[in-house]
Amino acid sequence: MGGSREGATLALLAFAMLIVSLDQYIVVVALPEIGRSLHYSAQTLQAVISAYAVASAGFLLFGGRAADLLGRRRVFVSGLAMYAAGSLAGGLATAPAPQLAARVVQGVGGALVFPATLSLINVTFAEGPKRNRALAIWGGAGAAGLVVGVLMGGVLTQAFGWEAVFFVNVPLVAVASALAFVLIPADGPRERSRSFDVPGALTATGGVTLVVFALVQGPALGWGSPAILTALVAGPLLLLAFWAIERRSRDPLLPRRLLTNRTLVTATVIALLFTATFGSVLYFLSLYFQDIQGYDALETGVGFLLPTAIVVAGSTLAGQAVTRWGLRRTLVIALAIGSLGALAVALKMSPGGSYAELVPGLVLLSIGDGVVFTTMFIAAATGVADREQGVAAAIASTATGVGAAVGLALLVLVANAGTADLAGEPLYIATADGLRAAVLAVAAGIAAMVGVAMTLPRAKR
Repeated sequence: MGGSREGATLALLAFAMLIVSLDQYIVVVALPEIGRSLHYSAQTLQAVISAYAVASAGFLLFGGRAADLLGRRRVFVSGLAMYAAGSLAGGLATAPAPQLAARVVQGVGGALVFPATLSLINVTFAEGPKRNRALAIWGGAGAAGLVVGVLMGGVLTQAFGWEAVFFVNVPLVAVASALAFVLIPADGPRERSRSFDVPGALTATGGVTLVVFALVQGPALGWGSPAILTALVAGPLLLLAFWAIERRSRDPLLPRRLLTNRTLVTATVIALLFTATFGSVLYFLSLYFQDIQGYDALETGVGFLLPTAIVVAGSTLAGQAVTRWGLRRTLVIALAIGSLGALAVALKMSPGGSYAELVPGLVLLSIGDGVVFTTMFIAAATGVADREQGVAAAIASTATGVGAAVGLALLVLVANAGTADLAGEPLYIATADGLRAAVLAVAAGIAAMVGVAMTLPRAKR
């Protein structure tokens, strides 16, 4: 992007995206040690991950609206401050309850940072080739953060203990916050004619949070447990209330004109299906590497280096592809490649399989992953006014959070089918078969996304 101030701003926003994406997996490697140190039970340990995921998904729409109304730099820096505070508290925690509360604070901070970075890019770079290139760099940083998190988590936990996976965020956020005041222009005065739509924000945040909580915790707590049943009833009711409030609001949280933007709506559907399919593969491959192939945590991270490098490359090249071929053609080609890759990976997942046999499928899957991730966010910003870029980014981002919860919940059921009451060698074989079935379902889901992508408008010559 050259040596301009815009280029430096893009580097900062990509760095912030990397910090937020790091946390999705940096804690995973440290979970066993966290559980032993803080005396989590086997049933509650997964809450270290889900507390962050639920809070993040629930507050994304709120974060996007706040960025549009209160100022993008203000929300960006405030989100980073919350993220750092949650990280510090999480590392200092001596019991599960305060650590889970800290993870919620981290999740809310991430929900402010994510749409703020995306909307800052969309208003800094004009729609077209410049924005496409900028989003490609931003998306590549996010993709790199996932596996860098796995590797960094293993190294930090082994060298300094589990606390380090939380403390490492604090200096990174301090650097990003300081640079924000130098590189990002100060926000102007708030538009007094626009309201925050507090009832809409409360019902949307509450509804999405409860639905995602139910989907994430349902397999662990049991779908018939009081907490899950309450969330499954209250969550949709709050979303219905949100819809009713928005219909009557003069300045709605979710402007109706955005719902008539065909490209944004299609991008949102693709974003939901993307994390339900592509986003779930890392989870099942992690289980396959460790439970079937016998890799340790660090070896698993190394195993993801090749696909991650390709995802980053695909994300970076996506901007050029969209500029040359248009959104629809780029998405259709990338989804077809990704579906073939997932199919090839699934067919080679077996108890006696090797990493080398997975490589061709991983390459194709990773190309599709990287290109689709960047392209769907380019689509989400297309045809949206600057004053609404925050909420448009939040709509697509919320879809990714819900899609991740729904997809993983359904695919875990597929993977675990037929493993009950088994032990020893039969369980080992059934586990491998279940993981393969889950990735086959991912391949079918990606193929179905091609039909969704075909509804996008044709590229104009």
